Amino acid sequence: MPIKTLDEMLATVKSSKNRRVAVACGHDPHTIEASFRAVKENVVDITLIGDKKSMEMIAGEKKIDLGVFDIIDEKGEWKAGKKAILMVRDREADILMKGMISTSLYMRLILDKEEGLLPERRILSHIAVLEVATYPKLLFAADVAVIPLPNLSQKIQILNYCIEIAHMFEIEKPKAAIIAATEKVSLKMEATVDAAIITQMARRGQIKGAIVDGPLALDVAISKECCEIKGLKSPVGGDADILLFPNIEAGNSFYKSLTQLGRGSLAALVTGTSAPCILTSRADSEDSKFLSIAMAAKIVKE
Repeated sequence: MPIKTLDEMLATVKSSKNRRVAVACGHDPHTIEASFRAVKENVVDITLIGDKKSMEMIAGEKKIDLGVFDIIDEKGEWKAGKKAILMVRDREADILMKGMISTSLYMRLILDKEEGLLPERRILSHIAVLEVATYPKLLFAADVAVIPLPNLSQKIQILNYCIEIAHMFEIEKPKAAIIAATEKVSLKMEATVDAAIITQMARRGQIKGAIVDGPLALDVAISKECCEIKGLKSPVGGDADILLFPNIEAGNSFYKSLTQLGRGSLAALVTGTSAPCILTSRADSEDSKFLSIAMAAKIVKE
């Protein structure tokens, strides 16, 4: 059965083999709290790499037992990040996670051509999986955090990443909406042209594993009533699983609106890499970090 909630996703992870997470600069309060919960709930095993004294101070304040973790004392940000990356490359860990390391350095280490985690001919992207009370299933939204303005080729790769992850959530034929401001193709709006091309490619079998339609405005992608009002007939309309956004402003505003105003739950990952990489915002809750750890464990490949 398709996984329709993040709790259902969590249950499948708890019943499977534990994976190991290497946390780069693990001396961050929210990260330690989320990591402690993940270990105690038997989701993953965790190695914290970073300033051990800072970890001990945080653990004391939060009443957390550091004994549940493996700890590598490494005070330098670059050295701690490098150690975490190498653990994943050497298969001493299955998942990489960002702690108190700058996003720019974290991304540089992932992208390093010699010792990073991005295979050749793949792009680095980001997928957020969102659960909101007003929608009956999970939404897979991309790209909301990495690529500012993806071109047509990048959009196709991002869509394929979304389809692959949706399949891992047991969604056999996810419905993908290519989002734009309107359902009409206009040469003045590049997002609508790209959406029409992607849709035609999917119909001809060049994009597999999903039902794809676009351009679709956000309202018709997720509301059958809006489709009826507008007289739109679409195999995706009102029932989308995947939302492919035209740019980072649209995607980022969408997911933050759902989490901050709609009180939605969130799990998110960097995609395109050879192993799952967790990249959460500093403002994301401990719960979001915990769910992102669970999502990473869910998509680890054998």
